[in-house]
Amino acid sequence: MATRGLPNWPWNGAAPEDLPDAEAVLLDATRAWVEATRSGLAPLTALRLPLVTEGIGEAAPPLEALLRALACPGSMGCRLCPRITPAEGRLLMGLGLAQRATRREALASFLQLAPPAAAYAAVGPALSIGMVLRRAGLLLANPLRATS
Repeated sequence: MATRGLPNWPWNGAAPEDLPDAEAVLLDATRAWVEATRSGLAPLTALRLPLVTEGIGEAAPPLEALLRALACPGSMGCRLCPRITPAEGRLLMGLGLAQRATRREALASFLQLAPPAAAYAAVGPALSIGMVLRRAGLLLANPLRATS
């Protein structure tokens, strides 16, 4: 599957505090998971706290499954990184696409992070995360409509 032609994610290189609420909580949770993974701590526990504070704690298991499937902690930023890394942008873009049930485009975004089997394994959890966020009233930016 080609990964060319995907839209540019609107916050590439932005400061994390400039993100909308839905993207910000997912970035916080992802960075907490990465930090715990690097430190040998319990990653599910670490990523759950930012999600619970926003009332979307049920997104923790699928988010952990997605991050485990993609296995890309080395390309993600730490909690104190001042800018969003390209890998974090691709992850958030893939989640935004999955929330809109554009599975092919979400898969293409995940293919930029991981080999095909891992990217395919990430699509199911991404769809679950999108549903949890939507039920909580959190909508991720639509990358297909964003301009950069």
